[in-house]
Amino acid sequence: MTTPLQGFGLGLRPQHYDALLAGSARVDWLEILSENYLVDGGRPLWMLDRMAERWPMAMHGVSLDIGGSDPLDREYLHALGRLARRVRPRVVSDHLCWTRQGGVQFHDLLPLPQNDETVLHVAARVRQVQDILGMPLLLENVSSYLRFGDDTLDEAQFLSAIVAESGCGLLLDVNNVFVNAHNHGFDAVAFLDRLPPAAVGQMHLAGHSEDARGSGLLIDTHDAAVPDGVWSLYADAVRRFGNVPAMIERDDHIPPLDALLAELDVARAVAAGAAAQACAA
Repeated sequence: MTTPLQGFGLGLRPQHYDALLAGSARVDWLEILSENYLVDGGRPLWMLDRMAERWPMAMHGVSLDIGGSDPLDREYLHALGRLARRVRPRVVSDHLCWTRQGGVQFHDLLPLPQNDETVLHVAARVRQVQDILGMPLLLENVSSYLRFGDDTLDEAQFLSAIVAESGCGLLLDVNNVFVNAHNHGFDAVAFLDRLPPAAVGQMHLAGHSEDARGSGLLIDTHDAAVPDGVWSLYADAVRRFGNVPAMIERDDHIPPLDALLAELDVARAVAAGAAAQACAA
């Protein structure tokens, strides 16, 4: 799947509004958390309009509930559509998970059973969303800490089947692949090799933490710099998928903008090195 985004982006956070607008930050595009801007007015929308005048935008959501059993929230979808018409994003994405039950939003990205029934359920809902938005949807692979007893597909098979059945693309979170490979004991590079290359339209790069309770699990916290293992896996992803648009995602312990721009320069260097190796091979 192709995407009109190019280069390297950052997740837009309010802490960086002023610094972004005041300078000439070397960032190619910005990704917003859609739910932060589903409002009728105020400073967030005013700032968003200023950002959208200067940078291409991507919209990334956490409330779509694409795998849930509740009906799709039409009011939310129409609000998302209004925001998209305002921002004119190059990409709209959300997570391959469920987030709601009985009308209660859990504010967590909960994993799905990986089987054919779930594939058909998710694909039908993806087609509805794409029809309402009038553009393709990217779904992000989520981190998880358990597997379901009725799984009949591994994660790579599951993601590939949903892409084939629905026509959506993938937002590949490289950190989540690293975390899941550790937590569930699979080979992360082999996982990448089994995904459909044309489906990957965007990548996320982030950090994680070790479970403080001593379980040995890695927790997808997005509160730290991208670690060496994720950089290495990102290089493998570039060799597999090419120079797909990639971004640094930080959701907690957010540093000054300059620190994230420095990480973005690392991403550029890693991608350039991996692309050169791929060409030489």
